[in-house]
Amino acid sequence: MEENSARQVKNICVFCGTKPRKNAKFVEVANNLSRVLAKRKIHLVYGRGIIPTALAERNFVGKTIGEELRLPTMQDRIWKMLDNSDDFIALPGGIGTLEENFQIAYWAQLNIHHKPIGLLNIDGFFNKLLAFLNQVREENFIPHSARQIFISASTAEEMIDKLEDFVYKPNPVAAQIDWSKGSSSKKRKLDLSLPL
Repeated sequence: MEENSARQVKNICVFCGTKPRKNAKFVEVANNLSRVLAKRKIHLVYGRGIIPTALAERNFVGKTIGEELRLPTMQDRIWKMLDNSDDFIALPGGIGTLEENFQIAYWAQLNIHHKPIGLLNIDGFFNKLLAFLNQVREENFIPHSARQIFISASTAEEMIDKLEDFVYKPNPVAAQIDWSKGSSSKKRKLDLSLPL
């Protein structure tokens, strides 16, 4: 793939809060995002469609629209969303939304995938998070590749355009990690003692 060519985005996973919001614009932008995805023929992958059985049985996150896939654990859920998505978009949300975004970002940092996370920055909702990410990058807690995985836009149209134009630039150290080998069946004993 040439660096100047747009990526083909067919499936986008959207992370967002499930509770009622104070800001009605969040719902308006979410509805517009769904229209933009439909217009561009991009399939929506979302957390209520891929859900742990325990949450589905308690109707913890509301009614599923479309197909529902129940899995045993939250970890299985996030893996399935990763497998079924080309990119990710985060709408305003709480701890669950943040956890999903940071887990996906950490896996990108570890070279498990190269998929961007778009922060749909409605009314500056993600400004402080973006400032935090810039700070941890400046302090060298994360490599440039981990920071560049987060893209910000204020409209759905701009977000999809930025995701399509995204070019991953891997961290040279992480690029050497080979996840295809799996884990060894031999157990190794680790010395976890600290010298005093």
